[in-house]
Amino acid sequence: MLKLIKAVLNSDERADLHFLIESLRASGESYFLHNQIQQAFANCCYYSDKPAHFFHSSYLGELVRYTHEIIWEEGVWLVMRSRVASSQVYRLDAELASVEEMTVTEILNLRDAIANRYFPEEGGLLEIDVAPFYASSPTIRDPRNIGNGLEFLNRYLSSKLFHDPQKWLEALLKFLRHNRYKDKSLLLSDRIASVTELSEQLKQALKFVSELPADEPYEKFRQRLQSLGFEPGWGNTAGRVRNVLGFLDRLIDSPDHAVLEAFISHVPLIFRVVLVSVHGWLGQVGVLGRPDTSGQVAYVINEARSLEKQLQEDIRLSGLDIVGVMPKVVVLTRLIPNSEGTSCHERLEKIRDTENAWILRVPFREFNPKVTQNWLSKTEIWPYLETFALDAETELKEEFQGSPDLIVGNYSDGSLVAFLMARHFGAPWVNIAHALEKPRHLFGNLYWQDLEDQYHFSLQFTADLIAMNGADCILTSTYQEIVGTSDMVGHYESYKSFTMPQLYHAVNGIDLFNPKFNVVPPGVDESIFFPYNENKEETPEPKNSDSSEMTSARTPERIKELLLTREDYHIFGKLDDPNARPIFSIAPLTPVKNLSGLAECFGRSSLLQEQCNLILVTGTVHGEEAANLEEKGEIEKLYDIIARYDLYGKVRWLGMRLTTPDTGAAYRAIAELQGIFVQPARYESFGLTVLEAMISGLPTFATKFGGPSEIIQDGDSGFHINPTDLEGTAEKIGQFLADCSDHPDRWQTISDRGIERVRNKYNWLLHTQHLLSLAKTYSFWNYPAEDNREPLLRYLEALFYLIYKPRAQKLLEQHLQYQ
Repeated sequence: MLKLIKAVLNSDERADLHFLIESLRASGESYFLHNQIQQAFANCCYYSDKPAHFFHSSYLGELVRYTHEIIWEEGVWLVMRSRVASSQVYRLDAELASVEEMTVTEILNLRDAIANRYFPEEGGLLEIDVAPFYASSPTIRDPRNIGNGLEFLNRYLSSKLFHDPQKWLEALLKFLRHNRYKDKSLLLSDRIASVTELSEQLKQALKFVSELPADEPYEKFRQRLQSLGFEPGWGNTAGRVRNVLGFLDRLIDSPDHAVLEAFISHVPLIFRVVLVSVHGWLGQVGVLGRPDTSGQVAYVINEARSLEKQLQEDIRLSGLDIVGVMPKVVVLTRLIPNSEGTSCHERLEKIRDTENAWILRVPFREFNPKVTQNWLSKTEIWPYLETFALDAETELKEEFQGSPDLIVGNYSDGSLVAFLMARHFGAPWVNIAHALEKPRHLFGNLYWQDLEDQYHFSLQFTADLIAMNGADCILTSTYQEIVGTSDMVGHYESYKSFTMPQLYHAVNGIDLFNPKFNVVPPGVDESIFFPYNENKEETPEPKNSDSSEMTSARTPERIKELLLTREDYHIFGKLDDPNARPIFSIAPLTPVKNLSGLAECFGRSSLLQEQCNLILVTGTVHGEEAANLEEKGEIEKLYDIIARYDLYGKVRWLGMRLTTPDTGAAYRAIAELQGIFVQPARYESFGLTVLEAMISGLPTFATKFGGPSEIIQDGDSGFHINPTDLEGTAEKIGQFLADCSDHPDRWQTISDRGIERVRNKYNWLLHTQHLLSLAKTYSFWNYPAEDNREPLLRYLEALFYLIYKPRAQKLLEQHLQYQ
């Protein structure tokens, strides 16, 4: 990058750079982001009559492409990103005559100054730097391989087994002997005390089982294997035992990453799993659409069902069912005494369609009952998480009759609780952030003091740092979530360096090249979300007392009536032509979800209005029922757009919480009308509604910013849209409608390809198998590396007690004053 900057400064393009800087400064601002810089450069090229190739192929064009920030302050500061997960900072003097590379601390000090929070005369500021703790860890070198941590780690561990077999085989022996279920020894007994004995006994065991019929049940030769030191868990038949013992034998003699992966995936190590998701209303009926409640139901409960099913299969194949091993999955959440007609006041609730999966609810301690007896926003729950974790540990020990084998922390709050519990349980844990808040609030960290009363970013961002570094493994739904794209910083990447003025500087907040990162997308529940042209028995949910929530419609006709013609207090708009092709979208009313942008796009396009209806499903249509000012503002904006473009008769807006089966039925009803689904979010970390719409057979147009750009293959299984380009979005939808008119099979082709895409790549079976493989491999990795992780974990505990806890106590003191 330094060479590129000097090439600009030492050529005629220096004058063009000066013109660009001056045009930016003319706006009166001093801080400019990537899109602003690119647009300003395009304008400069236009007004300077530059040839078309100058924008892309000149030195300055290349410089602009890599520049993500320009700051005018005592010269010109350039924050450059030549590749994902890596950035550099340079400062040019005011005359653009010289350039020097700057440090992370210097750019963070500059940002503090921009926020009027830089006071060096008062002394220094805490710098958070986790880099030294990762120095001895294996590192992924190619950024394209970030997110493939499991594959990398298997290769790394197999190389260790090859180059230092004594150390790693002893670790493997201890790891296998450590495995127990309650009071039962599994896999290896104390009779095998050394690697040499393991190798010798293994040869005998292999010879023995090789002489048995492949389908010989384990129970018939169990005693013989136990006499050799091999406890239950190797397989339910002689053939299965022979295969798994064969993997182990090959690992000892000639280690290979594929053999290591196969061996670890075949041995039973996990039986008791806890999924932590604290905030919101976590239940099975009457909760969707309530504040802070969406992903917990769609993601966490489905994950629990899938985990139990896979664990049952693993236990059966390993032969452990005959010795009384039974999996148990617990979803840990908060108990809400005033549950408003939901089940969130019940301590224990069985998850439907499972044998031993439960929702366990633990109440917050009653510091102020007027606060803790009721639902509490996810921005306000931070003071209660430590004591919640302590109380939950006691409850979980009772439920499991022991400790969990795996903890999965969901969201920022659930991941912090998982970190605290994992330290006590000694269990491996996985972090799934779903949607980190920091990237959603571009300058939230810089102006955190101004926003603290509303968002408490000092607590959330600190909790995020602790959780993502403390986790054994991090699961993301997409690659972009980790390191972004060439044009956009990734969610986790945004934590690499940032400032919290007058609190701390994170000079190195996360190691993006550590193999803990793994891209493991979720699935979709195909018992509820399935193609419109497939017949499946409807499974209605129990009726809920909340009148604003539709109970299961039971028949497609009733759902179609709801979407198109029924008159109701919670529905706005009567369609002039209910049979027109529907454009459908379902989302909470927030600025990020951008339903008002979709309505604006529809309002500006006479073509879309001529051919289509716009049907929206949100939480409410009434401003007085809005959960917060943000939602109220979006409601007012939607009504204004409808009136401004005279969309009466063309827009239908449902303000009600559909049950999950009803949501699936709604997608299918729209598909039967050959409609389309549009997801217009300004940014979407993943996009479960995109999966739901595609599997239902709806051609889907979704934001190109975030996860949907990886889900959809543009023009093949759906379409990418730029939600900030309303005319471009309308044109792309209009072109598809024209193609459907010219080629009657076009709609069906995209529909079929979308279904195929989801079924092949986004299903819960693949997700669960990958998750369990990750948990087993990282458990093995951490077994010999435990001492290496302890300094990092102690460092994170210090951040918790010295930064997080005092600030949480201040928030608690505010809650104690609530009347």
